[in-house]
Amino acid sequence: MALLKPEEITEALKSLDGWSLDGKAIKKEFTFQDFPEAVLFVSALVPGAEDADHHPDIEIHYKRVILSYSTHDSGGLTEKDFEGAAMAEAIAANLPHLEEFGDG
Repeated sequence: MALLKPEEITEALKSLDGWSLDGKAIKKEFTFQDFPEAVLFVSALVPGAEDADHHPDIEIHYKRVILSYSTHDSGGLTEKDFEGAAMAEAIAANLPHLEEFGDG
């Protein structure tokens, strides 16, 4: 996969709220109501990441989840990273609250 040029990265970041450049990766911290909701978000990322065969680096700190995308095989940022970030944004925006599952 072709690496994006710096100007392409800058332009692509404009469409992603809260994402920033971190070396050769893009990164964002998501904050949820509690730990179970943070884990639910991470679990919801799995099918799309598997389908795309492109997986973020993930840190979970109680109710905060930090995602970082980089195409390691290519040595930097590609379209796959921005597609993964957009997928994560959509999942976070549509995450059902745990009360809907009877846990709240």
